[in-house]
Amino acid sequence: MLAQPEFALHDPAAWRTIIRDNGWATLVTSQGNGSLVVSHLPVLVDEGADEFALLGHLARADAREHELGDHNVVIIVQGPHGYLSPPWYKEIPHVPTWDFVVVHAFGRPTVLDSEDTYRLLAATVDHFEAGMAKPWRLDEVDDYAHRIAAGTTAFRLDPVRVVGKAKLHQDVDPREALRLADFLETVGAGEPPGVPLARAIRAALAR
Repeated sequence: MLAQPEFALHDPAAWRTIIRDNGWATLVTSQGNGSLVVSHLPVLVDEGADEFALLGHLARADAREHELGDHNVVIIVQGPHGYLSPPWYKEIPHVPTWDFVVVHAFGRPTVLDSEDTYRLLAATVDHFEAGMAKPWRLDEVDDYAHRIAAGTTAFRLDPVRVVGKAKLHQDVDPREALRLADFLETVGAGEPPGVPLARAIRAALAR
């Protein structure tokens, strides 16, 4: 990722907020033979840790493919992002660009035991259910959940390096940046996040 000091995020509090709000991550493992393995998974901030750390889980088969715990990885968490059109600028000329927020966490994960895995699964459910009108809890299907948990592998990542970036037009006149924000909230806002996902589900069913 291009290093641009004006967009760098060095504050662990900012990293934590990005991950709390955007918990769907990409895990990339660099294996000893030079190959790369990529998976997608939910991650949480380890709220009990003094230093910035991540917790995640994936299917046991995926964990075996990654040889999880044996190699260095990077976890990529994408925050808000979007396309900005040249006509939205008051000052011209401009070309299209993409604003984004992202965190890259590098290190070697530690695989958790079965009890910690189950606790993490419950915490993950609690985190993503928090905004529901009636949050559902994993212990509502406790026996079944314990059986399913046997097919998952959880891990903790204490990063040796974290790179955060927020390219959000900090390098332009603040009035211009606010104008772009106004356009994003109107003509450029697109659809609510759930609409494209609902459309994708319907399209898959129609195939």
